[in-house]
Amino acid sequence: MLDKIKKIFTNKDKKIENLVSFLIILIITLIVINKILEEEENVEADYQNQTGVELASEELSSSETIDNNDLEKRLENILSKISGVGNVSVLLTYTQTSSRIPIYNINSSVSTIEEKDTSGVSKVTETENMQKEVISDNDSGIVTEKIVMPVVEGAIITAEGASNSNVKSNIIAAVEAVTGVATHKIQVFEMEE
Repeated sequence: MLDKIKKIFTNKDKKIENLVSFLIILIITLIVINKILEEEENVEADYQNQTGVELASEELSSSETIDNNDLEKRLENILSKISGVGNVSVLLTYTQTSSRIPIYNINSSVSTIEEKDTSGVSKVTETENMQKEVISDNDSGIVTEKIVMPVVEGAIITAEGASNSNVKSNIIAAVEAVTGVATHKIQVFEMEE
C-alpha cells in the first residue's frame, strides 16, 4: 500500500494534481469528523434536557427571594439619613435574575462490550449511561444547593441635596459600598421640587 502511494507521488507529471487531490480529501475528512463530533454533542445535550437539567436555573418565586425593590428601599432609607441628602429615590438595574441551583441525584454507569469476528478483528464498544434527577423534599419542594442572587449593574439616584458636590460624592460612595458597582455606573441627580 505504501509503495502505491509513493509511486503516485513520484510521478512528476501528476505530482501537483495528486497533492491537490490529497488536500481536498484531507479537508473533506476534517469536515466529516467535525460534523460527527457536533452531532454527538447535540445528542448528549438533548439527553440532558430530557432528564431535567434545565431545572438547574429555575426562577425563584417572589416569596423565596429577596425582592429587588427591598434593596432599593433600604438604600433610600439609609441615604436619606446622610447629612444634606433629604428625600431620595433609588433605581437599580440588574444583569441577571435570581435563580436557584437544585441538588441532583446522579447515577452514572459505563458498559464495555468487546466483539471479535471470525477473522480475529476485535471491536470495542463503550456505552455511558447517566441519569440526573432533581432531589425534592417531603413537601414536593426542590432541595436547593445554592441561590444565585441578581447582580447589580447600575444605579440612578435622585436626591434633594444632590446639587452639593460633597453630598453627591457621599451618595456615590455609599451606593458603591453597598452594591459593589463601579462609580461610573452610579448616576446621581438633583430631585425636582
